[in-house]
Amino acid sequence: MVIEVRRTEVGVDEANELLNQAGLPNLNSMEILQGGWDNTNILLTLIDASKVVLKVWNANTIEEVGRVVARHCHLDEHGIPTAVPIQLANGSLIAEKDGMAWTLLPFIEGGMLGTDENSLKSLGETMARLHQIPAADFFPDDYRMGWSLFEEMFVIADETNTWSDFLITLKKESKSLRNQIPEGLPQGILHGDVFPDNVIGDGSVTAILDLEEAFIGPCAFDLMMAFVGFGWNEDEALTDRWNTLLEGYESIRPLTQDERSALPALHRYATLSIAAWRYWKHVMTQPDEALKKRYLEMVHRLEQQIDF
Repeated sequence: MVIEVRRTEVGVDEANELLNQAGLPNLNSMEILQGGWDNTNILLTLIDASKVVLKVWNANTIEEVGRVVARHCHLDEHGIPTAVPIQLANGSLIAEKDGMAWTLLPFIEGGMLGTDENSLKSLGETMARLHQIPAADFFPDDYRMGWSLFEEMFVIADETNTWSDFLITLKKESKSLRNQIPEGLPQGILHGDVFPDNVIGDGSVTAILDLEEAFIGPCAFDLMMAFVGFGWNEDEALTDRWNTLLEGYESIRPLTQDERSALPALHRYATLSIAAWRYWKHVMTQPDEALKKRYLEMVHRLEQQIDF
């Protein structure tokens, strides 16, 4: 049995080698897990029926993976539910193969967190706790899907003469939003991509995954990103979901008046960031006929006015 990963292959012998390094039983079967656009997650069922996840980090350098793993460890140390790689015999949490990082993660039972009242309240509470833990050097100040990505896209558009209607709108909107979002808002460690495929749970948060986009920024931005990820039903914003998410959040960390005033602009920035990432990914850098219009979901949301 061989499972093809985007830039390499994972065979039984290779999987067993890593399992042996972790002191785990040998492999019984492999199954690709859904989710994720770059790196590949493979569910390994072992001969004793236990399960772990093999993650092949196709899209990140070894150094980058080290920083991401350090972020997961930091959250875990401060009581935020997440997944920390299983330690190998040499004491490392990361194995290197063919220039890429491989990690073994505990398999966490449960699917993506739902949008029911208990789930959203738990998500709000968990995010508020996350935003209050101490900062660390391996969390950057730059948001990879935000202002810096926008500027990169503008450079590409200039160099390739591909200024589309969306890019023109993005430039106009980003300039306006920079003026609307005040400096000095309370800062904390943010996840940056709070969507259902990054949160496992059933009625409450079991684990927050995928900290590649995590950074130090305004706490209220992360709350609005969670609303972008969890608060909509197709093209309709659901205020009851927002109220429940906010209730959970403020039970741990009440928003300041400045944060409340900035919510509409922060929501617009979060929505624009997802639209921009999708456009950059599926239109500009890795054109995909099936996904090239995916950014329009977020563009259409920008047309709606929401009372926060």
